[in-house]
Amino acid sequence: MSSSRNAEKIENVKKPRLLDSHAALVYLKGEKGHEKVKAALADAEKSDTPLLMSEINIGEVGYTILRARLTNNLDDFLSQFLSLPIRRLPVDFDLVIEAAHIKARYSLSYADGFAVATALRNNAAIITGDPEFKAVTELVHIDWL
Repeated sequence: MSSSRNAEKIENVKKPRLLDSHAALVYLKGEKGHEKVKAALADAEKSDTPLLMSEINIGEVGYTILRARLTNNLDDFLSQFLSLPIRRLPVDFDLVIEAAHIKARYSLSYADGFAVATALRNNAAIITGDPEFKAVTELVHIDWL
């Protein structure tokens, strides 16, 4: 196979997709852009390739829905949420340090720094509508809502 055909094949390989907490909350609240998240979840289900999500960002979704009183039982909510085609990615110390470096260099929240660090580690595109991610478009691909 020629090198141009190999390059074509590589370009056609779909990047993993990472769900940011903003996108998850848009979906859960039925806000503008929720259709795109719903489609990404359906695609993940159909392709048997779950969306990725950092445990830090899952925690951010959890405390946000508790504060907004969208649930009274976080355990039940998380059980249902994680039954979606979402693969929960654990956080280790190296990722904590990488998120800290990102937070120090760019104007975004620390939790968003974890989304960026996790996306970089997994060569994933971030699904979000959060304007803070405009600051990191040279680092990661953003799939905007």
